[in-house]
Amino acid sequence: MPTGYFSLILHAHLPFVRHPEYPEFLEEDWLFEAITEVYLPLIFIFQNLHESGIRPRLAINVSPPLCEMLADKLLETRYTRHLENLLAFCQTDLERVSREEPQFIDAVKMYVKNLSAALDLWNNKYKRNLINAFRELQDEGVLEIITCGATHGFLPLISTPEAKRAQIQIAVQNYKKHFGRSPRGIWLPECAYEEGLENLLKDAGIEYFIGDSHAILYGEPRPRYGVHAPVRCPNGVAVFARDVETSQQVWSAEVGYPGNALYREFYRDVGWDLPLDYLKPFLHKDESRRHLGLKYYRISGRDVPSHKKEPYVPAWAREKAAEDALDFVGKRIEQAYKLRDTFEGRPPLVTAPYDAELYGHWWFEGPQFLDYLFRELHYKRDSVRAVTPGDFLDAKIPIQIQKPSASSWGENGYFKVWLNEGNSWMYPFVHDAERKMTALANTFTNPSEIERRALNQLARELLLAQSSDWAFQIYQGTTVEYSSRRFQSHIHRFNLLATQIENGEIDEKMLTEIKNRDNIFGEIDYRIYQS
Repeated sequence: MPTGYFSLILHAHLPFVRHPEYPEFLEEDWLFEAITEVYLPLIFIFQNLHESGIRPRLAINVSPPLCEMLADKLLETRYTRHLENLLAFCQTDLERVSREEPQFIDAVKMYVKNLSAALDLWNNKYKRNLINAFRELQDEGVLEIITCGATHGFLPLISTPEAKRAQIQIAVQNYKKHFGRSPRGIWLPECAYEEGLENLLKDAGIEYFIGDSHAILYGEPRPRYGVHAPVRCPNGVAVFARDVETSQQVWSAEVGYPGNALYREFYRDVGWDLPLDYLKPFLHKDESRRHLGLKYYRISGRDVPSHKKEPYVPAWAREKAAEDALDFVGKRIEQAYKLRDTFEGRPPLVTAPYDAELYGHWWFEGPQFLDYLFRELHYKRDSVRAVTPGDFLDAKIPIQIQKPSASSWGENGYFKVWLNEGNSWMYPFVHDAERKMTALANTFTNPSEIERRALNQLARELLLAQSSDWAFQIYQGTTVEYSSRRFQSHIHRFNLLATQIENGEIDEKMLTEIKNRDNIFGEIDYRIYQS
């Protein structure tokens, strides 16, 4: 038995963004950037570690909307074009910096190498199918893939038990479609818990969920081991809660690793730095400036203004990532010994949940950090062993029974990020739709074929309106117009279809157009909403 256990849990999620009605769409770049910077590097690193005999072990939530986008042929084609365009730009810009700005040549050479490798992995090794790549890593024992809410709906703010149940049951069905088995665990959207959710999880066959620190810390009775052991709800569903110390080391803007001066600066992008005429061949057809995901500067220092940033040196950043990984593992070993002494010999579990997009998108060197992290853990596995929540449950270590506290991982730990003065206008509309969905599902128990199609699409529109991403982005002040428009569009389509269903006047042409646009969850059955 090791001194302690360490469980890294990544949350890979993006809202469902797909716009076939336009030849290009800016917000689709969210997915394209994440594939290039996060998912491809992580899959490659984990597979490479596994094949070299260094067995990484971690859990990852690949959310249902992300699964559906990764499996979508339109987005697959658009991503391929996006990646080819980025590589063509970097190859062109390599000639320019060689002549005019040689201080950036190492950074541009790195991008040419990385993007060439990404294109080869995408087309040849993974055959443009990252779902299969994730699935193979699970089958090989590297990953424990868990699920999330169907569209990342904020469960405590959903108004009906039927709609809450649907978010969970539809997620489980979608997981089975993509991964060929049932999920053991779930990342509750935004780690948001309220009393009673565990019953819906158990009904769906879920063994555990991921919560925030105070889900356990403020539960009843007080946790015997703090957040360094899971607890079980009275119905048997286990709760794994976030360790504060590891969270600060990576997330904190003040003391976290990603803020080091040698790492890549996120906010200086060539899409805004270089002359517009030079960029135009590589921009969208509207020729508007946008982030390309290519940054040539390093952070340089916390107080260094943007215009005084220094050139990025990949070799220096890579060395720093290795140094930080060694430091992180050393601190986990120190933490494990202290906690084990406190717990009178019981090995502690440190649960470390993060957004997957932190590793590669926000923190460019994050995948390198994880590579070095698992190499070091491999050699220190007698001190700290990497496990998944499922592994810990399988070890049959006794677990305390507790009623967790209502919580989320949002600001101040509760629900204000998703319900506040800026986004409260959304909830009367979506709550009306939730009640209407169940009423129509109860009424149409023997529908005609077109009624069935319309009712299934009605469920899709409700699910897409429920996405917590819209309220979050409105609160954050990012993409407010797009998020508001997306929410309003799904509510509008829901009400339009509901009225046609009630009146027996379904416009088949319109229904087909809506389905072609919002085609998430082809397997959906609206009867999940019946009471």
